[in-house]
Amino acid sequence: DILRAQVEAGTPLGVRVRAYLDRGELAPDSLVIDIIRHRLSDADTLRGFILDGFPRTVRQAQALDALLTELDRPLDAVLYLQVDRQSLLDRLGHRAEIDQRSDDRPEVIAHRIDVFLNQTAPLIDYYRQQSKLRLIDGRQPAEQVAAAIDALVGSLP
Repeated sequence: DILRAQVEAGTPLGVRVRAYLDRGELAPDSLVIDIIRHRLSDADTLRGFILDGFPRTVRQAQALDALLTELDRPLDAVLYLQVDRQSLLDRLGHRAEIDQRSDDRPEVIAHRIDVFLNQTAPLIDYYRQQSKLRLIDGRQPAEQVAAAIDALVGSLP
């Protein structure tokens, strides 16, 4: 959402992101970090913030760590919703029946899960070694997962 907001607002950073997106490419990590830096300068993030879907790789995590150190904004926790592959396949397959998204075909779902697992496994270890990883059982009903997230976030400094 942070990237999309910059693009839609037509900011200088958004213009740079749009050039990559228009070519069907991912924005480089350095540009994404610049956008996160810009967003974290907003007053509404001073009491805390949640990043969803970032970082996705150890390299991105290292860049985020450097940024947060520079801003003197420590990272308190990283939440990981643990869900086994079959549960993900079942849930996303069910979502396809409801939402009719073109990217919810079984083969696309399986590929997205593989990409996620391949990129994320090293990231899980990275944050576990820093004692920042918090595991949440994502197999529970959505209401219980939300309650677990609320409790965990509420317990942070």
